[in-house]
Amino acid sequence: MNSLKRHLFIFSVNPRPVSRLKLNTVFRLTFILLLGGAGLTACANLQTKIKAEQGDADGQNNLGLMYQEGRGVPQDDQLAVQWYRKAAEQGDALGQFNLGLMYADGWGVPQDDQLAVQWFRKAAEQGHAFGQNDLGVMYQEGRGVPQDDQLAVEWYRKAAEQGLAAGQNNLGWMYREGRGVPQDDQLAVQWYRKAAEQGHAPSQNNLGLMYKEGRGVPKNYKLAVQW
Repeated sequence: MNSLKRHLFIFSVNPRPVSRLKLNTVFRLTFILLLGGAGLTACANLQTKIKAEQGDADGQNNLGLMYQEGRGVPQDDQLAVQWYRKAAEQGDALGQFNLGLMYADGWGVPQDDQLAVQWFRKAAEQGHAFGQNDLGVMYQEGRGVPQDDQLAVEWYRKAAEQGLAAGQNNLGWMYREGRGVPQDDQLAVQWYRKAAEQGHAPSQNNLGLMYKEGRGVPKNYKLAVQW
């Protein structure tokens, strides 16, 4: 299939675990940008380690990210998992989500979709939008749970209604394809647009294709090119 005609589906909101220090960043996170220099970064890293060792869930999650990224410590996925687990077992939704990612991708632990679902669900049920989206993905793909488009839509919608662009894109895709919901191009456009206006590139592509094909909107090549 011509890649220009492909409607993109996002399988995960984030290929890397997430730090509470910069929640609005969807992709790669960095302490250096936040702290502005190697000296401040080293100080922050030390403070993070101290907080983690004292049982602070935020510190444990962020120390896990440091090991995952190899920032201020040797890169070590197994130690990342250890610290994410400590945060997750305290009920920290971000730690639960990050631990779910490690199981989903087999980083630092044997790959295990059922355990990934378990931890995504714990985060999702606390209202964590990333966890909701990725739990939807697991239902969409039938990974670790029986395949169920309706439950995928339910979780995508929860993430989308919190403003998560990946969830909005995924919900739009479900409407476009009529999976788990009645097929509805207008609602597909609505959700693609919400994500596209946040700068979400796959959604911008998908919205452009809807204009190109005249689906849910009048055909408009100029707007297709713009998106």
